[in-house]
Amino acid sequence: MRRLRIRNVAKLATSVSAVSLILFSLVLTCSQPASALPAFARKYGLRCSACHESWPMLNYFGQKFKDNGYQLMNDRDAPIWQNPGYWPVTFRITPIWHRVSTGKVLVDTYSGGTATGLQAVQRIESSGFDLSGLDFHTGGTLEKNFSFYLLPSSDPTASFHFETVMARLDNLWGSPWLNVKLGKFELDNLLSEKRILTLTGNGGIYQLYHFRPVGDGNIFGQMGDNQLGVEVMGHSWNDRTRYSAALLSSNDGSVQLVDGANSYSGFFAASQAFDAGRAGVQRIGAYAFVGLAPTTWVTTGGGTTVIPGSGIGNKSFSREGFVGQFYFGPHVDLQVVTQHGEDSAWFGQGYGDLIGGTTTLNNVAGTVLPAGSQNPTWNGVLFEPHYVYSPQLIFIGRYETIRMSQQSTPGTASNLGNISTYTIGYRYNPFMTSRAGFAWHNEYNWLHQDGTGPTLGLSSANINTSELLLGFDFDF
Repeated sequence: MRRLRIRNVAKLATSVSAVSLILFSLVLTCSQPASALPAFARKYGLRCSACHESWPMLNYFGQKFKDNGYQLMNDRDAPIWQNPGYWPVTFRITPIWHRVSTGKVLVDTYSGGTATGLQAVQRIESSGFDLSGLDFHTGGTLEKNFSFYLLPSSDPTASFHFETVMARLDNLWGSPWLNVKLGKFELDNLLSEKRILTLTGNGGIYQLYHFRPVGDGNIFGQMGDNQLGVEVMGHSWNDRTRYSAALLSSNDGSVQLVDGANSYSGFFAASQAFDAGRAGVQRIGAYAFVGLAPTTWVTTGGGTTVIPGSGIGNKSFSREGFVGQFYFGPHVDLQVVTQHGEDSAWFGQGYGDLIGGTTTLNNVAGTVLPAGSQNPTWNGVLFEPHYVYSPQLIFIGRYETIRMSQQSTPGTASNLGNISTYTIGYRYNPFMTSRAGFAWHNEYNWLHQDGTGPTLGLSSANINTSELLLGFDFDF
């Protein structure tokens, strides 16, 4: 079986390489000058390469523009100077073809058309044409130094929610060191998941930003999700030095106070950039996401239905690490993120997870943790290199690994839940004007996790999943 899997992987890799080589040859012969992204490009008339290493990922100038509250700090910032017909809006959606392979799924077995009552472990593979969700971006300035961003977003079935809703006071008292944001917004992660260049199910997120140990009930510490709160942010005039501090509701961005009654968390980040001569501008920084979240709810209906907003019994969690953006000349860069994570033993034993208003474990009065319960802890690292052949063509790679250093329940396998994942791909933009953008996107992701699959007989519980994706990523 191992040799067969290796041969299948080799066949797939050969096919992907052949297709990629043909497409690569085509894109090199069809290159045209690239222009700007839609919404802000229409306002300022800039080329896309002014703000983006490859859309939607920002470069140094684009990060500075964002830190300034979507302003260039000139007379064109205020809406009163714009054409009355200008509307800062961008639609983005991605039609795709993808092939998904999920390892080790429990399936029923049949004999003579009748279920045997036994189960087997089987790999499930599917392929076909599909859609991403729809993002509807609008943002900019209401007046000079008063900025906003609004992002209604849907899943592929057109079920909408508010991904981002925020207003910001910029350059208070004439200083870039003091800016205040209120609403639902992305945490100030130096490597932004909302501007990620990859689209597959497992490769389209940063596993490090969402990791939870097996059986852990803490849904509130996900750095990749937009959060509700207030943020104070500041930076030097050239954006080389920057800091941010946010006070957040511990509810993972949920609205209407459905989770904790009085639970808050904080996200803190700071970074420093320095000039390395011909290599470019390098940046290093650190972050910490710390807080309290509920493990107890007041219930009704015999203890199974939770009363929204009644969460108490707050327990602690933390995520902290270092970040780096390193450039090696005009074409190659490397993004690095490290993380040390820790949850309270209560979360580690499954308390705290509130989904749909019900909970299976509730820390009610008199509840005692199992003897020997410990705080689950883990360490992880992410490496994401890019090769920017031109503003139109970028090659992407990523490696993430997360390793448990302490399980919550003594005696649990030390590697249970460990993750390793690899992503490779490229994006080619045949054009980008101030009206629209288009990217031909190709990507492959492979993810391995220890101990989370079903076991039958001597079958290993480790799971390997993979996805191959090709799509047209466009905005208007």
